[in-house]
Amino acid sequence: MWSRNISITNGELHLSGISATKLAKDFGTPAFFIDEADFRERAIGWNNALRDEFGSHAGTVYYAAKAFISVAVAQWIKDCGIGIDVCTGGELAVALAGGIDPAKIEVHGNNKSLTEIDKAVSVGVKTIVMDSLHEIDRVAAMARKHNKVQGVMLRLTPGIQAHTHESISTAHEDVKFGFSIASGAAWAAVEAVLAHPELELRGFHSHIGSQIFGTESFQLAADRLISLLAKYRDVYGKELPELDLGGGYGIAYLPDDETLEPGEVMPALRSAVTAACEKHKLNIPMISIEPGRAIVGPTTFTLYEVGTTKDVVLEDGATRRYISVDGGMSDNIRPSLYDAQYHAVIAQRASTAKSISSRVVGKHCETGDIVIRDISLPADIAPGDLIAIPATGAYGRSMASNYNHVPRPPVIAVNNGKARVIVRRENEADLLALDVKE
Repeated sequence: MWSRNISITNGELHLSGISATKLAKDFGTPAFFIDEADFRERAIGWNNALRDEFGSHAGTVYYAAKAFISVAVAQWIKDCGIGIDVCTGGELAVALAGGIDPAKIEVHGNNKSLTEIDKAVSVGVKTIVMDSLHEIDRVAAMARKHNKVQGVMLRLTPGIQAHTHESISTAHEDVKFGFSIASGAAWAAVEAVLAHPELELRGFHSHIGSQIFGTESFQLAADRLISLLAKYRDVYGKELPELDLGGGYGIAYLPDDETLEPGEVMPALRSAVTAACEKHKLNIPMISIEPGRAIVGPTTFTLYEVGTTKDVVLEDGATRRYISVDGGMSDNIRPSLYDAQYHAVIAQRASTAKSISSRVVGKHCETGDIVIRDISLPADIAPGDLIAIPATGAYGRSMASNYNHVPRPPVIAVNNGKARVIVRRENEADLLALDVKE
């Protein structure tokens, strides 16, 4: 759950040698603290694993920006030598501001605007992953406008029911993403792309969902996409050079959870790709992947301060301790959206008090503003205590809101015993800045 440079001394949590007490004093709460060294290690680890398994057939590790992106993080990605997957014009702008080479940028999204497509083509992104027949025409039009041949891939739906929450499962038939292989929509999209000389079809893409454990679904997706690559070869007499198998690798959020590591994923993918290519007598294409959560998720924890506690007697006579912190659904919407579960510890002291049934809740005017629904925490937890929640690097700050006009928290990078702000805390002036006065 915790990043590699977390330690606990006399009950107090430290990141790269800096105590939670000092972090809270220097930067306030709530705040996200990201372990920069751990982020870099994980990014390089996925890149190395891809290259170790696929060798000359290793494509690009595209960091999935939707998990969390900032200019500083984009700079780390550039330093690590990997690429980035963006799905909006805003994410593209941040990637470019961080100095990422457009030749290492892949653009996603099921409803890219003309402005977003225009920008992507004009700056020279490597690949645009297309999601609808309308989009094929739009990308072709922008390529003509800029007198370019744009590299594209088709996002395909392999018809797999990944074992994850419905809201983050993306490869079954009844979903907004991609072209269905089974229905024939994928092949119709292939023919539509080939009708445009401004488009270069590089291959196929699949993303089966998020927070997936085990490798079977990824292997099945690879087999089905390679079957379509074989059909393309049979019909057109040439092979497409690339295959992007997406991301979605699960990480640990609770003490008993396990993380799907690169050393487990990549050999399984290599085996599946090799077997499918041998079956269809295809050359192995360049294989790319898109880890986002798997890189940034474990690197970050959120630090809150306890404001109030309240004991509530339940219908069965049991008692639950409600612990209110100074953040909540505005900085972590995942428990409300996906019933996501998290762990928590008192961050600035040890406790020998007995553990009691607790619920960690936020400060917002919503009954559903629950950070952790059920957890055992020490009975002596009190206002002023610091609570640290691990594994909040993915989809915490990136999905944060200003609900109840609460300023969004900062992101603090910690590395080699030093901490610096990479995304500042919002303030009331930020909240008022967009209002237009008569």
